[in-house]
Amino acid sequence: MKLKIFGLLLILIAIITACTPEPEEQAILVALRADGREQTYRNTEPITVGQFLREIELELGPQDRVNPDQVTQITDGMIITVRRVEEREECTEQTIPYDEQTIIFEGLPAGERRVAQSGENGIEEVCSRVIYEDGIEAERVPERTVVLVEPINEIINVGPDDELEPVSITGTIAYINNGNAWIIRGSNTNRRPLTTEGNLDTNVFSLTNDGNQLLFSTQPDNNELYNQVWIITDTTQSQPLAIQLPIQDVRYAEWRPGFPNTISYSTLEITETSPGWNAYNDLWLITIDPATGTTIRIDEVLERSQGGLYGYWGTLYEWSPSGEQLAWIRADSVGLVNFEDNDLDPPLLSYPVLALETDSSWRTSISWSPDGQLITSTVHGPPVGAEIAQTSPVFNVAVAATSGEFTAESVIERAGIWANPSFSPELQNTGSEFPQGYLAYFQARRWETSIVQSDYDLVVADRDGSNARIIFPAPDQPGLSASTDSQQFTWSPDGRQIALIYQGNLWIVDVESGIANQMTVDGTAKNPVWTR
Repeated sequence: MKLKIFGLLLILIAIITACTPEPEEQAILVALRADGREQTYRNTEPITVGQFLREIELELGPQDRVNPDQVTQITDGMIITVRRVEEREECTEQTIPYDEQTIIFEGLPAGERRVAQSGENGIEEVCSRVIYEDGIEAERVPERTVVLVEPINEIINVGPDDELEPVSITGTIAYINNGNAWIIRGSNTNRRPLTTEGNLDTNVFSLTNDGNQLLFSTQPDNNELYNQVWIITDTTQSQPLAIQLPIQDVRYAEWRPGFPNTISYSTLEITETSPGWNAYNDLWLITIDPATGTTIRIDEVLERSQGGLYGYWGTLYEWSPSGEQLAWIRADSVGLVNFEDNDLDPPLLSYPVLALETDSSWRTSISWSPDGQLITSTVHGPPVGAEIAQTSPVFNVAVAATSGEFTAESVIERAGIWANPSFSPELQNTGSEFPQGYLAYFQARRWETSIVQSDYDLVVADRDGSNARIIFPAPDQPGLSASTDSQQFTWSPDGRQIALIYQGNLWIVDVESGIANQMTVDGTAKNPVWTR
């Protein structure tokens, strides 16, 4: 009986088990926000976000962002957000505002303002990396800027307010100011411009001995020419006439003293490499009609040549006071031109060429004694240590007889690279039966660094270099700048004053008293020349 009951129980359990439904798997609901809409998906397996996205065949871009991260396991109620990320380069043009530049201009009354050059905005192209998220800009990072059109500054000339003390002078001083030729006669209160275009290039600036004719060069409007040469026929006129000469692309040009309307010059060719020219090292003499600028006669004195070491920089020249002799200047020597043989005489002074780290090449200066029997020059001196001769920091003042009878290579020792020694004109009415005069030069305050940087003092000595004394500037004042001021000074015709450039302005210094007077105020003066 018990067995029957047990069997019936087993049969009943089996029937109940067979009739009970299997439990459903638990659903995982996931919301997806992407491409501007939201959808809910049901899933039964706890897969990762990345697997889920692949299952529903949602394609992701290389920079799309998924939150939560794709390695995260999905859970019920999870919200998955996909942000579409796109990166582009976008370039836009922007305006570059022009600046206003005020320049003190001595051609205007005090305080008056005049627009010398209208300003024009420039244009630049700015290219940025731009990131868009779901089509909306999220980040913009500028990566490069290219100037398409340079802005042109507006230049406003303003008359100077500073009034200078009147200073009387003898003779005529010409100088360059703001790219124009200016002239002073009688007093600095009587200074006026001879040109108004503002395009003088400072390469050529020469005044005849009587001060009536000015030779100068200008920068052309195009890149086909290096420069053009002009003359002002009469500097005494209130509105002088400037005439263009049939001379262009010159490395050197100046009037020939004692030979009316005669100009010497040498030429060059423009190059694309530094320094922008290649000198021909030639020499020409041209006589012109001053009324028209036309050529009356032209003679070739020296043919084109390599010009020695660093000849691309060019051979320079300097006339004697009489115009009968001409000195030549190269990178390692100076001498005289032989007009009979149309050649260069052997050097009067030779020295090691100066090795520079730039594409420039140093040229010394030459000054003639009034009688033409001596020249003085700066020469590259010997080493002071273990350096090679080409890098020696020593520069001495030398004097040589033009006859070749003697040379004194260290009349002034360690004066500096821009010493630029110069004999004064012969002093008159001195009561001496012997010619009287001075030797002026610039002395570097730090001779050992004068190649790179040094201030200079103006020194006046006797012609043999003795009795040297500093006359300008004062000891407590900054010195003359090696790169600009110290290369430019000129004697008065009577040999008693010196005109020079100091801190951009023209000054006159009395040799005996050392009294100095400022002649200009706008800080742009260059290239002073002083004649009768």
